[in-house]
Amino acid sequence: MHNAMRINFDKAGPRVVEALERHRFEAYYCATVAEAAEKVMELIPEDHVVSWGGTVTMEELGIMARLRAGERKVIDRDTAKTPEERNELMRQALLCDTFLMSSNAVSKDGQLVNVDGNGNRVAALCYGPKSVIVVVGMNKITADLESAVARARNVAAPINAQRFLNKSTPCMTTGQCANCSHPECICNQVVITRNCAPAGRIKVVVVGEHLGF
Repeated sequence: MHNAMRINFDKAGPRVVEALERHRFEAYYCATVAEAAEKVMELIPEDHVVSWGGTVTMEELGIMARLRAGERKVIDRDTAKTPEERNELMRQALLCDTFLMSSNAVSKDGQLVNVDGNGNRVAALCYGPKSVIVVVGMNKITADLESAVARARNVAAPINAQRFLNKSTPCMTTGQCANCSHPECICNQVVITRNCAPAGRIKVVVVGEHLGF
């Protein structure tokens, strides 16, 4: 990453954290991926059962590998041997102690925007787990709420669709959002989290690097 971009992120990132705190999120700024990974592990109590939704960001941080290595008890849907077992593990994840995820976009005034297909990720964000840890790279910070929704729909969603090789949505073909109602649409829920309730339940780690989509 160019040094000028790093300097800019280090100036802008703490301001985003301040905005998130005004919305009652517990928020932190970490300049590097390494710092962010340690912060995430620090925020997970040792006795907590941990789970997650689909999150490239957490994979890039190496968090899943550390958890699977035995640092915490986990509910891991990728261990399922059948679709039915996978669905059951996703249901169990809604009552885990700590849920890990990223956000498709965050407005610089401190609001989270997420789109979801099945809804399990945004369901956990809204209610269920005792604690939710959200990690976002500065590439996901937008000027305002309108641009955050636009980023989630037009940037994050088409790229995320490419991860699902068995899908046949318009964005799989064109790489662009078609605002579709396709049966396999991954944008069935659009959730804006304006405030954290109860205060501090959602912990947001803003990272001064590009992470995820």
